[in-house]
Amino acid sequence: MTSNTSSGLLGSYRSVRAHTDALTAPLSDEDQCIQTMPDVSPTKWHRAHVTWFFETFLCKPHLAGYIEHDPAFGFLFNSYYETIGKRHPRPERGYLSRPSCAEVTAYRRHVDAAMERLLCGAVAPEVADLVSLGLHHEQQHQELILMDIKHVLSCNPALWPAYRSPGGAPTAGTGSSGAGDVRWVGFEGGEITVGHDGRSFAFDNEGPRHQVLTAPFRLADRPVTCAQWLEFMADDGYDTPTLWLSDGWGQRIAHGWNAPAYWHLADDGWQVFTLEGLKKVAPGDPVCHLSYYEAEAFARWAGARLPTEFEWEHAAAGLPMVGNIGRDAGLHPAPAPTAPDAGVGASVPLQQLYGDVWEWTSSPYSPYPGFRVAPGAVGEYNGKFMINQMVLRGGCCATPEGHIRSTYRNFFHPHTRWHFSGLRLAADA
Repeated sequence: MTSNTSSGLLGSYRSVRAHTDALTAPLSDEDQCIQTMPDVSPTKWHRAHVTWFFETFLCKPHLAGYIEHDPAFGFLFNSYYETIGKRHPRPERGYLSRPSCAEVTAYRRHVDAAMERLLCGAVAPEVADLVSLGLHHEQQHQELILMDIKHVLSCNPALWPAYRSPGGAPTAGTGSSGAGDVRWVGFEGGEITVGHDGRSFAFDNEGPRHQVLTAPFRLADRPVTCAQWLEFMADDGYDTPTLWLSDGWGQRIAHGWNAPAYWHLADDGWQVFTLEGLKKVAPGDPVCHLSYYEAEAFARWAGARLPTEFEWEHAAAGLPMVGNIGRDAGLHPAPAPTAPDAGVGASVPLQQLYGDVWEWTSSPYSPYPGFRVAPGAVGEYNGKFMINQMVLRGGCCATPEGHIRSTYRNFFHPHTRWHFSGLRLAADA
């Protein structure tokens, strides 16, 4: 996504910041201030936080004469950087009626002008690395903006407001339609090499590159579809405790789960709330908004399992990163193409590895052998979260273009469902 020349960095900076503005343009000021649960942050907060990142890590330490926009913003928009200082509690971000959306826009413009000055001349390597990190950080929040606003809009009873009108992107009801189309693809296993090779940008949790011993395995050629999930539901999958991990069964009981998040039973069948409003559940769409516990229960019901993150990465190695992803994506999972994905070719049987839904793996989010936390506040970015979470791979329909790799490790707590998460089945060979 980025170039380490000053002109390349400046162009990337402008592009990423403009895309954030484009994503938030359809939203009213009222939309941008709502926090519907502790995991969801208001859009206004996202816009300010990514700006705080550039101000804190680049403008203040590296731009001579920089004048801080508002000292209070350091407290309000710090997310989890304890070494930076005190911060506003995450569950209370929705209490902030001030600063206004217009004031956040002014903050963004203030920092953008400073970053233009910083990047208009020679850029030291350590500054270039921080700019790249800041841009990828903002891209993460671009996906979070869409995840979070979907939850916010879904909490408007009766109205079911759409984030945007249906466009020309992939739509439901085309392509393959369900379980009968699934095929298995075998892999020999053995000693495989995983992790980022360090030749381009990657987050620190993607390395070091190392060897893993993997037994022969098989992967389903596509993610699990809504048709398959409806079969699971019809077979009392949500009401059969022997399919569930103990913690998962407890979550299912506590929250009353009987379908994926955003599904609603209407007189004429199941409907799903999307960023384009309420739609009928389409059998061929990859099922989305599942917790790890639901994915694991389905895999057990299907006589299969979830892949490890290393199996997933091995299978994805060398495949083009194409799919329902990036700026032209439909912001909702799309059915598998009736022919191989454009750019992949008929010789590659795996479909939809990238885009549509983040795929749960059975791997806990933990450090790779030799991982070291970076010094200073930047070291808080990933390492301290390596506990009690599970890894997902492949990106989703809300992931920005240029922001996914075969080595990318996303991670969430196993009970969460508001992200665009699904699954692909695996089995021993």
